[in-house]
Amino acid sequence: MAGFSRYLQQELLDHVLKTGAFAQPTDVYVALYSVAPSDTGGGTELSGNAYARVVCNAWDAATAASPSVAQNTAEIAFPAATPAAWDEATHFGLFDANVAGNLLGWAALTAPKTAGIDDVLRFAAGELDVTLD
Repeated sequence: MAGFSRYLQQELLDHVLKTGAFAQPTDVYVALYSVAPSDTGGGTELSGNAYARVVCNAWDAATAASPSVAQNTAEIAFPAATPAAWDEATHFGLFDANVAGNLLGWAALTAPKTAGIDDVLRFAAGELDVTLD
């Protein structure tokens, strides 16, 4: 993953160092971007034509063999692009809400994805990696 947001960095440090309490998100939503966000937010999230963030609460746990990587363990399927195509998605982001909310982290897609009319963009299980360095 390219980066955890400043919001998440601050929340995790406060939690680990016991200077604050971090409330774990109820749900984690995957968003798609045509222009990359940064650690402070921004970027251009896709919009219109039935685009919506998708909840994904199925992530594998870090293990001794892979202590700094988690992957989605279930397919992530976005709504069909209708009545028109979406802009090309080049990045993904993770949020704590389906609208607005806090950006948790973001990364570039291995290959850009485009949804034509009535296409459904999907990520297979294990296709999205969240990595701590």
